[in-house]
Amino acid sequence: MVQGLTQRASGVLLHPTSLPEGRLGAGAYAFVDWLAAAGQSWWQVLPLGPPDDLGSPYTSASAFAAWRGLLAEPDAAVTSREIAAFRRKQAYWIDDWERFAGGDAVADQIRFQREWFALRTYARGRGLSLIGDLPIYVATGGSDHLAHPELFLRDGVAGAPPDVMSRLGQLWGNPLYDWAALRREGYRWWIERLRRTLDFVDLARVDHFRGFVAYWAVPNAVRTARTGRWRRGPGAALFEAMRAELGSLPLIAEDLGVITPAVGALRDALGLPGTVVLQFAFDGNPRNPHLPVNYRERLVVCTGTHDTDTALGWWNSLSRRRRAATGVDPSDPAWSMVELALSSRAAIAITPMQDILGLDTSARMNRPGTKTGNWSWRLEPGQLTEKLAARLRTATIATQRVGYIHAA
Repeated sequence: MVQGLTQRASGVLLHPTSLPEGRLGAGAYAFVDWLAAAGQSWWQVLPLGPPDDLGSPYTSASAFAAWRGLLAEPDAAVTSREIAAFRRKQAYWIDDWERFAGGDAVADQIRFQREWFALRTYARGRGLSLIGDLPIYVATGGSDHLAHPELFLRDGVAGAPPDVMSRLGQLWGNPLYDWAALRREGYRWWIERLRRTLDFVDLARVDHFRGFVAYWAVPNAVRTARTGRWRRGPGAALFEAMRAELGSLPLIAEDLGVITPAVGALRDALGLPGTVVLQFAFDGNPRNPHLPVNYRERLVVCTGTHDTDTALGWWNSLSRRRRAATGVDPSDPAWSMVELALSSRAAIAITPMQDILGLDTSARMNRPGTKTGNWSWRLEPGQLTEKLAARLRTATIATQRVGYIHAA
């Protein structure tokens, strides 16, 4: 049940690791119930793969495998028949993952699939769809990198140029794709990756969409991303190959960063909704695409993302003059941002749970350019109150988003 992208709807961003227990299980079902009571239509999560040693799900050891650490029942029994059936269906990647992860690698994927599919079915019954996340890159030395070295370059690593998020740029360090090699194999690796992603979610956010037009390549063994340069990406050819194999592409373009006309042209040619972030709107530029007056309907608006400060933290960082220019209610800036997103023209409005709770910088999920202290925020028991759900539901109804059809 994927809501049309021209139909007004809203949802909440909360990764399963931010549930009180930090995994699936009773807390995940309780969160679905709370979202339904709050009149929401979408639950957005971050990538579901195994995170790196610092907790980042964007540098995963696999672009296909889900993380065992999310399991509510990690020791549940798995039959040999289930294993054989899973191997047949997931033949493209499961042997590579088993060689890399060892142990109960296959059984863990079956356990995850059981738990996630049950949760997804429950969410659908409560009127909720799921938005996932498709990171553009994989981890150096991860399962995909080791199994398909021919699909990656050796003369540089991934990153982002200096921008408002980081004055030195972001040195991600992921291996770069050899797009010519991927083209020769018909983009099979990417087709199978998207197929697997859509096993779990109804709509997927394509991380760093601009990298498919041109990506920032940083030479090996440098200390910052400032010395990188742009290289041409695959453009429409990749998406056309995926569409030819999989049909419609239920994707959101995360078109943030250094955006050129070519990036917007690719997004629009593919018919994908773009992304705008309210925290980026108030720079005094009347043409700023993040400013609500400039929105199109085919957009996803967020108060903030996993990479930004919370709305309250952002507000606290502004000067008095900058605050006055935003039009945000100073008595409750976080909720004012929530209402601004909901009332905008964008088809889908997504709010991080931290902003609904009105939390400050201490609840931030990630600080780009830093390696420690990220990805660890969790809900506290009792924070998801009936009163808070009613407040969000009232705002959702008032802004004519489709969540109002849900039963109380």
